Order: sequence, then structure tokens, then C-alpha cells
Amino acid sequence: MAMQATPPAGARSDRLPPYSEDAERGVLGAALLDASRVIDLAVERGLSPAAFYVPAHQVLFEVLGTMLHEGRPVDLLTVGDRLRAISRLDEVGGAAFLERLVDATPTAAHADYYIDIVRQKHLLRLIIERSREAVDCCYGSEEEADAILGKTEQSFFSITETQRSSITPWPDLVKDAVTDIENIFAQKKGVTGLPTGYHDLDQLLMGLQPSDMIILAARPSMGKTSLALNIAENIAVGTAAQGPQPVAVFSLEMSKEQLVRRMICSRAGVSSSVLSRGFVSKESHQSLINAADALMKAQILLDDSAGLEVLELRSRARRLKRKHNIQLIVVDYLQMLSYPQFGSEGRQRETAAISGALKAMAKELKIPVLVLSQLSRAPETRSNTAVPKLSDLRDSGSIEQDADVVLMLRRPCMYPEDERHEDRTLAVIDVAKHRNGPTGMVELNFESDFTRFENRARGVDADRDFGPAAQEGEL
Repeated sequence: MAMQATPPAGARSDRLPPYSEDAERGVLGAALLDASRVIDLAVERGLSPAAFYVPAHQVLFEVLGTMLHEGRPVDLLTVGDRLRAISRLDEVGGAAFLERLVDATPTAAHADYYIDIVRQKHLLRLIIERSREAVDCCYGSEEEADAILGKTEQSFFSITETQRSSITPWPDLVKDAVTDIENIFAQKKGVTGLPTGYHDLDQLLMGLQPSDMIILAARPSMGKTSLALNIAENIAVGTAAQGPQPVAVFSLEMSKEQLVRRMICSRAGVSSSVLSRGFVSKESHQSLINAADALMKAQILLDDSAGLEVLELRSRARRLKRKHNIQLIVVDYLQMLSYPQFGSEGRQRETAAISGALKAMAKELKIPVLVLSQLSRAPETRSNTAVPKLSDLRDSGSIEQDADVVLMLRRPCMYPEDERHEDRTLAVIDVAKHRNGPTGMVELNFESDFTRFENRARGVDADRDFGPAAQEGEL
């Protein structure tokens, strides 16, 4: 006789978790009649042995899947022989149980209906299980409530991840691609993502693309925070190519007061240090008021929580996307994030996990994520001009692997040996990695007094042609 359902340890004895024994039998009976179609359909809908509540049904579904994977024929006799060979026939209720499954399922035509019922009941059990874990954590954990909330939200989100089908119908993919092509022709500028406000950078990247993780790396005091804030400001305020878009900024180093003041001074063209000393002219004061007024209309969501865990950041970003439909996330900076689950395995392993989580966040939310990162001291020990390489990304090679775009920021005026040392405003962005397009050098002007980057007259290096023909070759 088949094993009966029993409530799991810790469950209330007066109520069983949701399940449908008839639907589970319907799936298994249909699989015995048409294994290839039914098992493939079940797996595509996210069913695994754990989706079945009755232990005997779990065993049988696992064996059916294994036999199909091995290319063995699946029917009443072969399945019975396989269960007997692995000494599990009695565990499912014997040959008589298999016969009853087939007798009770005259056709496999309704398999998708049974599968959906089993999936729904499994989903309800998962929700109950996660809720019970959340309750236990609230009563027994010494963690802060915010951390528990973040983990609980992540545990519920992991349920939805397993329920999604990863296969999008091919015609839908082709239609999406054609839509992108039509947008390119309509814009006639080749910018299909978010325009950064820097035309030469947009020429190379075609804007910041959805689902991309963009790494902006530099040694300290090069202006990477300033560049990230300038890009965030340009997108939030709006450019000639696109209207204002909501932007989220996670600042793990600077306070929100410091960042807002810096952005106002930068936009107004007023030195923050001069403002601190109180030496501000009437003209500068008016510029500050105008800059504040313009930024007031921008939708920038600023989170300056220190010591943020990457899963908590992902949870907050998910809520911001749902509530405000943010179109860009800026993280300043990667090395200040933590991932306690991997902390004991060393900083390199933890950084790799953080990098992977940020890339997963970009894919999940389908928006670009601009992540600032420190560079190691290697550029300065390698040469007097300290030109960085991809291998200089600090703590982990996984950052380079996970990133879709890597931007290396450098200011030649910081290095006396550099031949362009005398150009005090020159800033060079090396697009060192571009998964879906060309690489190259972009030049900008940097006004250090105002911490502001501006377009330069000739930004893309003259030795490279980034016209349509060249881009086809790169891609």
C-alpha cells in the first residue's frame, strides 16, 4: 500500500498542509501513459519530486524522471522492474499501486491540468514554510528587524524565481529584437539604452543597457563618485535624448547630506570648499538656488545606509523598482558591501558572491546597475603613469567576469610622468570591457573645483573608428 501523507515536524496536528492526492496521482498516471510529454511539461512548469506531498509520489516521480533522462522506455512494466531493482517497489505501494494509477488515468490529455494543481498546492506549502521560518526567526533571532525583513523578503522572492519558466517563445524574442531595431532607426543616434549625458561614452555603449552591470573603477581621488553622480543627475533631470527617469543611489561611504550638497554645488558651478568658508557672491548664491530648484524636480532616491548587506540592498532595490519604477541603480561602492554567508570563506570569495548578486539584481529588475569599485595598487607599482588594467580590479577576478561593461577612470594630471600631465582638466575613461560592443578611450573634462565632468570637444580616441562598419566588426 502506498505511503500516506503525514504532517511535517512542527506542523499543527489538526490541519494538513495544502495538497491534492488525486492531482498527484493524475500527474503520475499520465506520465506512465505518455512519459516524454508529461515529464517534460512538469519540469518546465517547475515541478520536482519535492512538489509532491505524498512520499510515495515523490519516489515515483523521481524514478520516472531518471529513466526518461537515461533514455529508457517508460511504461507500467519497466517502471515496476526499475523500482524492484533499486528495492523501492514496496516503498511506493507495490505493483498493484502502479496498476491502479494507470487504471484511474484513462488518458494523458489532462496532464497539464493536474500539473497546475500540484504546482499551486506546492506553492502554498512553500509560502507556509517560509512564513513559519519568518515567525521562528522573529522570536529566536538576535538580528535587527531590518535584516530579518530583508532575508524574509529574499526567501519569498526565491519561491517566485523557481516558479518562472526560463523559456520565452521564439516569436516573442524576434518581435522584441525587431522593436529594438525600429527604436534605433527612429532615434538615428544608435543610443538604445539610458543616455549618460556624455555623447562620446554613449557612442561606444549605446547608452546604459537594461540588465547590464557596469563597473566604474578607479584609484582613490580620481572622481569616480563624481562621475557616477553626474551620470545619475543627467538621467534623473533628463537629457536632450530622453526625459527624466527615476534613479536610485546607494551610497555606503558618503552621507546623503554630503551627496546632495555636492550635487547642488556641482550643478551650480560653485566650489564646495568656497561655500564652506562662506565666501559666496550674489551670482553664486543665485546659481545655487537655480541648481537646487532643478534638482528638486529630479526623482533621485538616495539610500546612505552604512554596512549594507548585498541581499538587503537587493531587497530595497526591488521595492524601489516596484514603487517608483527606477531605471538606474548606482552603488557606491562594491568593496563596502558585505555578504555574511560567505564572509568566513575569505574576502575574495565574498566579493565574488557580492558581484554575482549585483549582476543577478540587474537581470531581475531589467535595468542597468552602475557599480563603483576600487582598483588595487598594481597600476602605481607597474608604471609611473599608473594606467590600469582589468586585472587591477580589487579583491576578485569575478568582478571582471560578471560585468557587462568595465570603465576605468584615470586623470593624467595626477601623474607627473604622464605625457599629458599638463592638461589639468583631462579625464580618460577606458572602456576596457564591453560585452556587446566595441571598446576604446573616451575623454572628458573634469572641473575638480566643482567635481563635475563635462563633454570634451574630441572625446573618442582618433585612432579608432566607431562608425557602423567598425561596430559590426567588433560585434
